[in-house]
Amino acid sequence: MPADPSSPTDPALTRTGARPATVSMLTLSTFVIGSMVGAGVFSLPAGFAAETGVAGTLVAWAVAGGGMLALAFAFQLLANRRPDLDAGVYSYARAGFGRYLGYFSAFGYWASACAGNVFYWVFITSTLGAVFPALGAGDTIAAVAVSSAGLWLFFILIRRGVRSAAAVNRVVSIAKTLPIVVFVVLCATVFDPAVFAANWAGPAGAPLWDQIRATMLVTVFVFIGLEGASVNSRHARSRRDVGRATLLGFLSVLAVFASVTIVSFGVLPREQIAALAEPSLGGVLETIVGPAGAVFIGASLIVAVLGAYLSWTLMAAEVLLEASRSGDLPAFLSRTNAEDTPVGALMLSTTLVQVLLVVVLFAENAFSVALDLTSVLVLIPFVLSAGYALKLTLTGETYRPGERARVRDLLVAVIATGYTIFLLIAAGAHYLLLSLLIIVPGTALFAAARRRAGARVFTRAEWVVFAAAVAGAVAAVVLLASGRISI
Repeated sequence: MPADPSSPTDPALTRTGARPATVSMLTLSTFVIGSMVGAGVFSLPAGFAAETGVAGTLVAWAVAGGGMLALAFAFQLLANRRPDLDAGVYSYARAGFGRYLGYFSAFGYWASACAGNVFYWVFITSTLGAVFPALGAGDTIAAVAVSSAGLWLFFILIRRGVRSAAAVNRVVSIAKTLPIVVFVVLCATVFDPAVFAANWAGPAGAPLWDQIRATMLVTVFVFIGLEGASVNSRHARSRRDVGRATLLGFLSVLAVFASVTIVSFGVLPREQIAALAEPSLGGVLETIVGPAGAVFIGASLIVAVLGAYLSWTLMAAEVLLEASRSGDLPAFLSRTNAEDTPVGALMLSTTLVQVLLVVVLFAENAFSVALDLTSVLVLIPFVLSAGYALKLTLTGETYRPGERARVRDLLVAVIATGYTIFLLIAAGAHYLLLSLLIIVPGTALFAAARRRAGARVFTRAEWVVFAAAVAGAVAAVVLLASGRISI
C-alpha cells in the first residue's frame, strides 16, 4: 500500500514517536453523533412543515440520506484504503490533489468550525435570555462575558487530554440524544392517523419537487459532522474502527432526524407546526405533556449545543495539528502536551472564537453571513475527500488487479462526489466567492510554512489554483463594493 511521504511508517505513531491517546470504536462514533446533533434537530419539525408535507419529507430524507450515506461509505473506503492518513478531510485532499488544496481543505474546515462554535455560544446565551434578560439575544456584553467564561472552561477541559474530553463527549452525546428519542416515543403514543393523512400533500399548489428542493437544504446542513471519526482518526485503536464509527454514527443520527420530522406530522396539522416558535420540537412536545415539555426540550437543546461545541473544537484542532505536522502550516500548531492534546492548535482556535464573540457585539449582519459561510466552507473539504475516493477507484491505487470491491467502491465514490458538488453549487456562487475571502489571506500561513521548510511554495498546477482563488476573492470584493452582494 502506498504511503504518504509525510506520514510515519507506523500510522499509530505521532511525529514525536509516541503513541497518541486512543479511544474505542463506540467512543469514536460519539464524535460523529456529537458533532451532528446540535441545534438543527430541534428546529426540524417547523423547518419541514413550512415547506412540505409527509410525502415531500419522505423523499427529501431518502435523497439526502442516500447522498450522505454515499459520503459516509466514501470516508469508510478512504479509512480502509489509506490507514496511514490522519485528520481525514485535510490529509485526503492533500494526498489526492496536492499540498495547496490540502491547505484549502484544512483552513476552510477550521474556519467553518470556529464560525459554527461562535454560533453555538450565541445560541446558548440567547436561549437563556428568555430567563435572564441581561443576556438578550446573545449579543450583549453580559452574554459575551458568559460565553467567554464557557469558552475558556472548555479550553481547560480539552487541554487536560483527549481521553477526558472524549469521556465527557460520550456522556453528553447520550444525554442529548435520549431526550430526542423520548420525544419520538411520546409523539408515537398520541399519533393520529387522520392528522398524518391530512398532512400528506404539503402546501396547496406547490409542486412536489419544489417542496423537496426547499427541504433538502435543511437536511444537508444537519448532516455536517459526518466526518467526525475521520478527523479524529489518529486516536482510533484500529483504522477500521474509523469507517465503522462513521457508519454507526451516521445511521443512528439519520434514524433520529427522520423520525423527529415524520412523527410530528401525526400530532398537529402542518400549518400549526410551521407556525411554532423555535425550538419547534418543544412546541410539539408542549401540546402532548404541557409547558413542562417546552422546558425539557429547552434544557436538552443547551446540552446538545454544548456537546456539539466540544466535538467541533476537537475536530478543528486536529485538522490544524496534522496540517502543521505535514509542513503546510506553521510549526507552533503541531505542539502537543503530555496528554497528547494539540495545545497550539487549540489555543489558536479558542482565541479566534473569542475574537469573533466580541465582533458579534458590533456586526450583526456580518455574523449572519458567517453562519451561511460555515456550510460552504465545510462543503469544500467534502468535495475534495469524495474526489480523492473517486481518484483511488479510477486509478486502481491500493486495489489488487481484478479486485471486485473496486467496482462497488467506484459507484459509491461517483455518487458521493456528484452529490457534494451539487450541494456546493446549490449553496450559491456568491457564498463560494465570499469563502475565498477567508481562505486566500490564510495562504500567507501556508507560504510561510513552506519557505521555512526550504521548499517551493506552489507547483505549477497549484499556481493556477492560487490564481483562480485570488481572482474569486477579488471578484467578491468588487461585488461587495458594488452592492451586488450584500452582507
